[in-house]
Amino acid sequence: MQHILVYGDSLTWGIVPNTRKRFSFDERWPGVLDNKLNEIGRRVRLIENCMNGRRTVWEDPFKAGRNGLAGLAQCVEMHSPLSLVILMLGTNDFQFSHPYNNAWSAAQGIATLVNEIRKAPIEPGMPVPPVLVISPPPISSPKGVLADKFSGAEQRCAGLADAYRIISADLGCHFFDAGKVTSSSRVDGIHLDADQHLALGTALTAVVTSILSGAVSR
Repeated sequence: MQHILVYGDSLTWGIVPNTRKRFSFDERWPGVLDNKLNEIGRRVRLIENCMNGRRTVWEDPFKAGRNGLAGLAQCVEMHSPLSLVILMLGTNDFQFSHPYNNAWSAAQGIATLVNEIRKAPIEPGMPVPPVLVISPPPISSPKGVLADKFSGAEQRCAGLADAYRIISADLGCHFFDAGKVTSSSRVDGIHLDADQHLALGTALTAVVTSILSGAVSR
């Protein structure tokens, strides 16, 4: 059995837009991916480490523990050996508390996380896992209870997929643009609706299968 660590924020945790509820495992995209991989005979176990509000490398002024760098190396160590780490972060880098952040800064945050994964203190002989960087779908016009928190985020996140694609190529990571298969939520403009989780998990099935099979394309 191959183990995959999914490291993300509320888009992956599966918050139901404009609520404090959570989609079930089978509804959220990691669950969709896990189920579909096993259905095609690929024995995998997805390990979710996802926290609402998590940034790449920035602090939340109101809640502790939202800096994605903190504890990442130990998380990789804890779950090794890993066949793949999937990183899908960046949306929260564009909250009101980071008014100068842009696509470039979020990509630099992703680069810092990738480097942290690669230097995690895993046991001797265990493999350093490949990394799949997923660019979240662009934030559209924030609506509902999070509108003020994400005011102006749709402008600040412009060009995120291209910035992630470049940094992934520079670091030798795999890359996937979630915006190619889904938009952000129709309800709040930030998260993922149920059908969007399904679309993303389904699209990632072939991508992850290729990586686990040792394909060299990125």
